[in-house]
Amino acid sequence: MNTWIKIDKNSDFSIYNLPFGVFSANVKTKRVGIAIGDMVLDLEAVGALGVFDELNFNKEVFVADSLNDFISLGKQITVRVREIIQNELCNKSSILMSNPSAFLKQSEVNMHLPIKIGDYTDFYSSIEHATNIGTMFRDPKNALLPNWKHLPVGYHGRASSIVVSGENIYRPKGQVLLNDNTNPEFQKSSRVDFELEMGFIIGKKTNLGDTVSTKEAENFIFGKVLFNDWSARDIQKWEYVPLGPFLAKSFASSISPWIVTLEALEPFKTPGPVQNPKVLQYLDFEGAKNYDINLEVSIQPEKQNEKIVSISNFKFMYWNMCQQIAHHTSNGCNINVGDMMASGTISGKDTNSYGSMLELSWAGSKPVDLGKGVSRKFIEDNDTVIMRGYCEKGTIRVGFGEVKTKLLKNR
Repeated sequence: MNTWIKIDKNSDFSIYNLPFGVFSANVKTKRVGIAIGDMVLDLEAVGALGVFDELNFNKEVFVADSLNDFISLGKQITVRVREIIQNELCNKSSILMSNPSAFLKQSEVNMHLPIKIGDYTDFYSSIEHATNIGTMFRDPKNALLPNWKHLPVGYHGRASSIVVSGENIYRPKGQVLLNDNTNPEFQKSSRVDFELEMGFIIGKKTNLGDTVSTKEAENFIFGKVLFNDWSARDIQKWEYVPLGPFLAKSFASSISPWIVTLEALEPFKTPGPVQNPKVLQYLDFEGAKNYDINLEVSIQPEKQNEKIVSISNFKFMYWNMCQQIAHHTSNGCNINVGDMMASGTISGKDTNSYGSMLELSWAGSKPVDLGKGVSRKFIEDNDTVIMRGYCEKGTIRVGFGEVKTKLLKNR
């Protein structure tokens, strides 16, 4: 597929990708755009040129604070919009060639949270991560809890504190049980951690009482983003019994600004790990449901270059997205357009593929070297955590850009 747009061969935003996001430039209102190379294509401007006239929908959805209204049009529209843009960018007679004002440099726009998130669910779906945590804090011979291989464990998180890449976050305070004390102290967390995850965006609503099968699930997924599930491990250790994470997680999560569609990721489908024991019928599925997505995490201390600390892959996940949706709706829980579901920490078998500092430093017992005499057990004030991801097969490259967040000291 050849495009008349000049794109670097290592760009995440190739002609095969065309992810959607929300941007603003100068004093203009927020608008919907598509990333192509180092540019943003303004879909409001494209619509005004009549490029989408064959489609029956209100073009005002491109002038919006979020992608929710656009996504709500359904895949019969959203998929076609992406296909039309792809064709136009490959057509040397395209009207877009004579309208350069429809393109803006990514370096000159502000990116915003791409969706209005109504509900957010975080899963716990990496067997390597769950095994590491169980080994660390429980019996290594029984690292996985009895239910883990029978259902995709998850919890309901806080949507209001999910921020877009580039927005700083603050070190949280909370109750911490120090050493072997009986009573906790209220203090700043000293064990702030990242969790390498990916999130997917619900693209189709259900009604209360409806269920979604694994066979149908992909029709309910609009696309994926990079997701940093920030965690305060010392707060989490004290509060999580008996109902799971609360303040240790709700202080912040970060996502990348561009939503890569499921259609763009189709060439990178791959089988996942063998699930043993056999899952219950409602979680059974056919075909390849995992995705070969290369992932990395870097830490950049203030006034220092970034250092890669983790190299992982989304294909390691034991439970796939279709199973997660099927389980989420199995009790009749309704889902809505714009809901966010996160994968859980993505860890592989190798120590350099662990998706959190808790694992990389093994609960702080093995400091991670960042060079120049600097090391980390957990994330310190003014550190920046950067996550990147991309798929590649032959000449086809589809990437997610990055989610980049700086941790500031407690307010």
